[in-house]
Amino acid sequence: MATTSDRAKLDTGTLDIRPMTPAIGAEIHSIDLGAPDIAKRVPEIRAALLKHGVIFFRDQHLTQEAHIAFARHFGELEVHPATPKDQPNPEVLKIAYGTKSRGQENHWHSDVTWRECPSLGSILLAREVPECGGDTLFANMHLAYERLSDQMKRLCEGLTAVHDISRVFAKRLGKQPEELHDTYPPMRHPVIRTHPETGERAIYVNTAFTSHIEGLSKEESRWLLDHLYKTAWDVEIQCRFRWQAGSVAFWDNRVCQHFAVSDYFPARRVMERVTIAGDRPFFTP
Repeated sequence: MATTSDRAKLDTGTLDIRPMTPAIGAEIHSIDLGAPDIAKRVPEIRAALLKHGVIFFRDQHLTQEAHIAFARHFGELEVHPATPKDQPNPEVLKIAYGTKSRGQENHWHSDVTWRECPSLGSILLAREVPECGGDTLFANMHLAYERLSDQMKRLCEGLTAVHDISRVFAKRLGKQPEELHDTYPPMRHPVIRTHPETGERAIYVNTAFTSHIEGLSKEESRWLLDHLYKTAWDVEIQCRFRWQAGSVAFWDNRVCQHFAVSDYFPARRVMERVTIAGDRPFFTP
């Protein structure tokens, strides 16, 4: 299994990297993600992502096309079912709140874990932000795993959890759970997953999409899930990012959870997200 020292050896080249906390997060300065030669910097950026879990960039006033083009350097892109069908760039998911709506992502979660192959990561660009508030928090779920007792690790490593899109999107999309399940059936993923690139283990259940743990009673499942959810609350494994218009966050969805703080209502906050497809989660004993 990879260790913190292994990640420290990742080659980030000449990137100007400024870590935010010892546990997670770093800002990368003096780089234009829309530059014609950005492909040359992709190996360094990918190494920085693996090393820090989430990386941030300032003053990136990208067109949607440039946003998509940058993301494509890291893999195939997803189209989210909440994206309007007639949207010119279906790869871009617009997340907008204002005077008539309040943010709904203010809970710890990983993105699209209801997919058979949940996302590798997301690249979120701020178009419009409130004067204050609207920060996003990130938690390192590998460190959350490492802080479990040895007995709890052994218990969780043998368990499988079910992830269900309808827990969030049935109401948002105005559909019955059964209707959503025709296209996106509930998925089974290991409670502890192995990162496919670093080999590190991370807790892989979240409040948004995990419905239950197989093989446990309802009460046992709820107790254990609540315990695992709360591991993300530890401030020692977190970082907090304050947005500005043109800021970009790129997080590794395989090891991070995030929490979009909805404390800015009724101010406007408009973000655009492009998501990179990933692999099916697995656990390596």
